[in-house]
Amino acid sequence: MSLIRSATTVGAMTLLSRVVGMVREILMARYLGAGFAADAFLVAFRLPNLFRSLFAEGAFSAAFVPLISQKLGKDGKGDGLTSAVRLTEQALAVLFPVLLLFTIVIMLAAGPVVWAMTGGFEDRSPEKLALTVQLTRLAFPYLMLISLASLLGGLLNALGRFWVYAAAPVLLNLTFIGGFLFFRGATPVETATTQAAAIAIAGILQFLWLCWDCWRIGVLPRLTWPKLTPEVKTLLKRIGPAAIGAGATQINLLVSTMIAARNLPQGSVSYLYYADRLNQLALGMIGVGMGVALLPTMGRLIGAGNPEAAIHQQNRGLEFVLLFGLPASIALMVSADPIVAALFQHGEFTRADRIASAAALRAFSSGLVAYMLVKVLTPGFHARGDTRTPMHIALAAIALNLVGNLMLSRMLDHVGIAVATSVSAWFNVALLAGVLIHRGAWHPDEGLLRTTPHMLLAALLMAGLLWALNGLVLPMAEGTLVSRAVGMLLLVGAGGLVYAGSGLLIGAYDPRQLLNSFRRG
Repeated sequence: MSLIRSATTVGAMTLLSRVVGMVREILMARYLGAGFAADAFLVAFRLPNLFRSLFAEGAFSAAFVPLISQKLGKDGKGDGLTSAVRLTEQALAVLFPVLLLFTIVIMLAAGPVVWAMTGGFEDRSPEKLALTVQLTRLAFPYLMLISLASLLGGLLNALGRFWVYAAAPVLLNLTFIGGFLFFRGATPVETATTQAAAIAIAGILQFLWLCWDCWRIGVLPRLTWPKLTPEVKTLLKRIGPAAIGAGATQINLLVSTMIAARNLPQGSVSYLYYADRLNQLALGMIGVGMGVALLPTMGRLIGAGNPEAAIHQQNRGLEFVLLFGLPASIALMVSADPIVAALFQHGEFTRADRIASAAALRAFSSGLVAYMLVKVLTPGFHARGDTRTPMHIALAAIALNLVGNLMLSRMLDHVGIAVATSVSAWFNVALLAGVLIHRGAWHPDEGLLRTTPHMLLAALLMAGLLWALNGLVLPMAEGTLVSRAVGMLLLVGAGGLVYAGSGLLIGAYDPRQLLNSFRRG
């Protein structure tokens, strides 16, 4: 399967997950709003979600997938598959007891952990702190379950079965939706408690889903006695740096949550959350899909002794994310108000909440392309077994984000936090690209240099149209369900037509080449 076909497979499943997730966010805005219970739930969810991004999706993907992919590239399909399953069993045997112990420790120490994150919240509410601790204990088993699922997902990704693992988050969102529709309480606090329990239930469902597919194709690993083999030692050495390097964005969001909870008015955590979810919709659909597909592809090529082909694939990955990422970023910045109004402004979510969340969305979206580029540049290190350099770069970006959060939040409240997060993402991109170029591990080729300015020009032309349409669409976005849908279709349809049409005229993309990318098997 070609790189773009693989990335599109992941992107399509991620889009489905994010669309279902957007239904979840709409229900959450309706039944939790942006106040006491919502802030407590979002802090409780941030903790297992952070560790999921760091260890499950970040470390396991960055450290584990290249090892398996290189085996498949060197040993061929038959022997490589046997070695890949054996390595998965060895990793499972070592990681399972560690994850179990870590989960138990965090659940027992939930009180001081939550206090360290929030400082007791800005309003010093003992009731909110107690609720957050309770919700954290309900939700945290999700970490162990999704980490085990991610280990299996890494094996499936290396084998080219991208869609199975990419579909797993749909189960999380469906579980949330089921909780809101059928098990919500009479008050927001009771509803938040139901949703925290739903997180752990979703972890069970996702783990069983991955187990089923591994069993179906005959690669389900057995749980064996732990042994520190040389390959497991290599994996463990790479996991720590990979977790920090791949999880810089999530660490920055945790820092942002902590500062908002400690220093900013009630609702700030929720404003940042709703804005970030819209940002993540585009990131998951475009950047994450390409990053997931690119890592095993580059790993196999490097393992087979063909680094130039790996660089070519990375350039095509960058071209793909810019083609779709630039218009997504600019559209979210220009039309943040009608988008947030159409999706969230009803029930407990007020017009003031919409204005505050839209301001955060504009700031977050200024860094959307940077978040995507990080996903595509980082495999250039991980595919070569280097997880330490992205870690050092990520630590520098996290430090910049912390300083920026503390300075800008005093002047711009929660919007300053979003601005600092975007600036740190661009800083991360600059360092990753600079180091790769310096090492000769990547260079922008003629195709990338030729098309990028044309993509940017087409996106700016689209922005002009969207800005002109905002005044017409915003009242529609505050109206009935049908009115909201029509308003969003008008924005998306008109903007998409202008971008696609102008891009085609000025040479931002070649439609025949793009179609051929999907046809190659």
